[in-house]
Amino acid sequence: MSDAADLEGEYDHIIVGAGSAGCVVANRLSASGKRRVLLLEAGGRDNWIWFHIPVGYLFAIGNPRSDWMFETVAEPGLNGRKLNYPRGKVLGGSSAINAMISMRGQAADYDHWKSLGLPGWGWDDVLPVFRRIEDHFLGDSDVHGAGGEWRVEAPRVRWDILDAVRDAAQEMGVAPVEDFNTGDNEGSSYFHVNQKGGVRWSAARGFLKPALVRQNLRIETGCLTDRLVLEDGRAVAVDYLQGGQRRRARCRGEIILCAGAIGSVQVLQRSGIGPGGVLKDAGVEVQVERQGVGRNLQDHLQQRAIYKVIGTRTLNETYHNLFRRGLMGLDYAVRCRGPLTMAPSQLGIFTRSDATQDRANIEFHVQPLSLDKFGDPLHRFPAITVSACNLRPTSRGEVRIPSADPAANPVIAPNYLSTVEDRQVAADAIRVTRKLMHQPAMAPYAPEEFLPGASVGDDDAALAEAAGDIGTTIFHPVGTAKMGRPDDPMAVVDKDLRVIGVAGLRVIDASVMPSITSGNTNTPTIMIADKVSREMMA
Repeated sequence: MSDAADLEGEYDHIIVGAGSAGCVVANRLSASGKRRVLLLEAGGRDNWIWFHIPVGYLFAIGNPRSDWMFETVAEPGLNGRKLNYPRGKVLGGSSAINAMISMRGQAADYDHWKSLGLPGWGWDDVLPVFRRIEDHFLGDSDVHGAGGEWRVEAPRVRWDILDAVRDAAQEMGVAPVEDFNTGDNEGSSYFHVNQKGGVRWSAARGFLKPALVRQNLRIETGCLTDRLVLEDGRAVAVDYLQGGQRRRARCRGEIILCAGAIGSVQVLQRSGIGPGGVLKDAGVEVQVERQGVGRNLQDHLQQRAIYKVIGTRTLNETYHNLFRRGLMGLDYAVRCRGPLTMAPSQLGIFTRSDATQDRANIEFHVQPLSLDKFGDPLHRFPAITVSACNLRPTSRGEVRIPSADPAANPVIAPNYLSTVEDRQVAADAIRVTRKLMHQPAMAPYAPEEFLPGASVGDDDAALAEAAGDIGTTIFHPVGTAKMGRPDDPMAVVDKDLRVIGVAGLRVIDASVMPSITSGNTNTPTIMIADKVSREMMA
């Protein structure tokens, strides 16, 4: 890169990506003041009001200012449909546009990681990390922490229709619980949220902003990373584009990729690290053959069932009434309460799709609203969305670059519903949804199935087909640079998240999860970042 302008001097650490993980890593590695740290973010500053008002996700998702605007390939399991695949493009990454739901998953998820030959990743190992990062409204306890940077609060709005759904869940045998984050999340409860006083609490706000005063931390935005520079088997520099100019930043210590399950794969593959066939097809010279880079993609696919209701208020008709919309704005301005504080989902239900499951394997996100897809307007009729997702899908997809051009969107092929097991869980999940909506507690609201529709039969084939029609991502891609034992041919990083076969390089983000956690994935990603970056400092 003879035309590249060097960024002044060498750094002890260069972090690529200021998303959920990158903000944590930047905070931890710069804390001592002794290490020179550079943080490169491709997006911009989080200085837009909709990054902070919780309901702003409706305006941020699908907006090129805040979203990379990726999409999947046409998915056979979704009956040939493509899906939008939102990823945050801003300081804080997807934590600036996501659902704000604080969810760890299940203890068995992490014990499974440990069983794969990854010591240090069992539930007993990670629980202290979850507690350490938290500032939880329930206070310090055996399962929660106080005083950490990751603020967790109770929701600040309630809806009668959601109370009724929770009652219906109890009627069909799903007990109410107060906390999903004790290691076993089976039950129904209102989601705890990453907010403070009714304002979104992103990773940038919690972890990065307090570190901005440090003279040894440099943050550059608008930096699209092209590739890593390898010399004698070691990553020594990052080449990137900023303001139309090619630049290079050199590193005497470790480079850490924190660009997420999609972005980190792009950087690795453009750097010649990945499956040889994929790299050659993209016109990239193979530097280090790692078959797992971009493989093992896992995501939570939700079946977004929609039910029209009567005799109660939902956000649909509230939003389309100008007077009520004004009252919502006033309530937020005066008290920081009301619908503008809403996460995309308020009520959660974790249960089993059938009696053979040994633990909860489906998660319901219940919302007092409905729309065709995020970014589209709310429907004008009163309705609720009752989305069920398979927590531990067996389908595996891939991410790959189509060319060496850093501006080219990746090819994302999640391969949803490609296994018999996933199709069966999807069919059973719709059955559970229908059972939930037919409980006595729902009778006053006369729920009418809008999607998938009453015309869809109850046999496995019809329900699996319907799942393909209404299924959509719940925005939890993980696993594309999974950690594993060095003898695992599909492993990309070891248990310490060092890239196998490349010195001076780690990946710290959701891509390293060997298997997806049983719930929303943002808080587990932050846990991973805190755990490993602190170990790097030890």
